[in-house]
Amino acid sequence: MYSRDIQPIRASPLDNGIPVPGTWNTAFAEVDLLNITHPFTFPLPKSLRDFRIKEWQAFQIQDEHYYLTAALVNAKYYRIARVTLWNKETKEKLEFSKNLPLGAWRFPRSLSNSAITSRSYGFYFRIHDWLDADRVELDLDIEPTRKRPSFTAHIELDLNRSQTMPLVACLPFSDKRCMYTYKNLVPARGDLVFGGRHITLSPENATALMSDYKGYYPYRMKNVWASGFGFDSSGRRTGFSLVENQSRDSFKNNENCLWLAGRMHPLPPVRITQPNGIEKDWVIQDLEGMVDLTFTPREANNYLYNLLLTRCEYKSPFGVFNGMVMTSWGEKIALRNMWGFGEKLYLRV
Repeated sequence: MYSRDIQPIRASPLDNGIPVPGTWNTAFAEVDLLNITHPFTFPLPKSLRDFRIKEWQAFQIQDEHYYLTAALVNAKYYRIARVTLWNKETKEKLEFSKNLPLGAWRFPRSLSNSAITSRSYGFYFRIHDWLDADRVELDLDIEPTRKRPSFTAHIELDLNRSQTMPLVACLPFSDKRCMYTYKNLVPARGDLVFGGRHITLSPENATALMSDYKGYYPYRMKNVWASGFGFDSSGRRTGFSLVENQSRDSFKNNENCLWLAGRMHPLPPVRITQPNGIEKDWVIQDLEGMVDLTFTPREANNYLYNLLLTRCEYKSPFGVFNGMVMTSWGEKIALRNMWGFGEKLYLRV
């Protein structure tokens, strides 16, 4: 049975300016990759090193009726604020997106009590990370246009309610360049108001998957994600996050995991393929017999942005997962039509 060591709690993923690869189940007190000593072969000023660090925070939130995604991305040459709401029953979809020049946002170096806000004409997006109080808050206020209604939301992620265990990882791209991630699966409560409708999310049946990323990503970044979450046949809150990325030593260090009833189980590296194209079934498998899933897209969700020599190509269909995922103690969790998200990203910046 595959296992991955959970490292002792530490304040930072760096040790005297050198990245420490590994997996943890507690958030770092601070993550500042600018403190890495000589991440490149040639010395660069701090401002140029900062431009090579890409960072984002993303949320997927769903109950039995609605699926909400919200993300702030700082690619430094430009910024992206993107929100999507999809009705699973009627297939109605609302999309809100802002592309802003240069990297004026400052993402928090700590999730203990910090915030990031995006304000622009007709668009307000705020994330308050408050792990010290076992809470994360998300606020959205988007003005209407001729093609879509206004949208307002306040959502709270309750980390204390389920005593859930996050996955925290530092993964190497080279000896001195790395990426960091914090992920957690938690109950969600809140209110959504749009088009004359008021939707209330209850923590008994609404779940959120939150992610925080920072990294010295390659100039040509290629990632594929598969994330599903909800409740298993026994009513236990469960979910998984599976990723193929460009990090080294993926068997020893990766960001794959399963959550079951608040506990996080590390998973082995996986292979995610789309044998008949991205709009047809995806196949997600490992070599240890712990992951065997099929993802069936139900709704396309594509984004393309070009600016001078940069390019962002992001395809992220909504859909359902079927198959099996296994815990670290050998329990097979059968998944049948579990809603989730497939993501394929190509970023050249």
